[in-house]
Amino acid sequence: MIAWTRGPGLAGALLVGGGFAVSYAAAIRRPAVGVHHMEGHLLSPLLEQQPPPFPFVALLVSGGHTMLIEVAEAGRYRLLGETLDDAAGEAFDKTARLLGLAYPGGPEVARLAETGDASRFAFPRPMTDRPGLDFSFSGLKTHTRLLIQRELTGLHGPGLDQTRADIAAGFERAVAETLAIKCTRALKATRLERLVVAGGVSANRRLRAELDKKTPGTVYYPPPALCTDNGAMIALAGWFRRGSATRNGEIGVRPRWPLDELPPMEGVR
Repeated sequence: MIAWTRGPGLAGALLVGGGFAVSYAAAIRRPAVGVHHMEGHLLSPLLEQQPPPFPFVALLVSGGHTMLIEVAEAGRYRLLGETLDDAAGEAFDKTARLLGLAYPGGPEVARLAETGDASRFAFPRPMTDRPGLDFSFSGLKTHTRLLIQRELTGLHGPGLDQTRADIAAGFERAVAETLAIKCTRALKATRLERLVVAGGVSANRRLRAELDKKTPGTVYYPPPALCTDNGAMIALAGWFRRGSATRNGEIGVRPRWPLDELPPMEGVR
């Protein structure tokens, strides 16, 4: 069986990948199954030697997505909250660009933050002063941009380097604490005791430290090598969705595909 990413994402990229996957499957006379990219992330901690048992709350935090999902079992999901604008990963990438760092921005900001003082500058914790489980990182991004413009203009040498590191550390801590606050709320609202964190940003060490320290219950993560987009998580999602595999050569990509609209799995648990 060949598993491939059907959505969500850019239509052109999905069509290229889907076209190759379906053609290759036909050439080797195997069925093909198109899977949901974020379901791959959600299920990736199941690849660990001690996978999380169902049910649990999942924080999916990647380049283009930040969402909280109640997971009753594989294939049964309820959306609890999501980002209303920029995702956390997008905020990392944009902050990295403002600081003159390379793409992808998450690892670069984290490396710079290691030598920074996270308490030097004040950063907001967006949407934590009101009830609910939705996220918004556009205001934090704007705050960071204005801070960089104000503090870095005219600086040179060691002062510039240290200020950049301090801004990176403060920004990283603000994101981590915001996510931790929302995860704690989600666990209390659902009365669940397990939190699964997946997606590229889940590799961030400060985020892991904040979640381990501040959220109730047990927190599970995928192996660091499987946090970012990878074939293993798509293969795993394909295995869970193998009941819907076909040989008809149809691609049918889904650029916009809400996770909680996925159909139940066909006899697979």
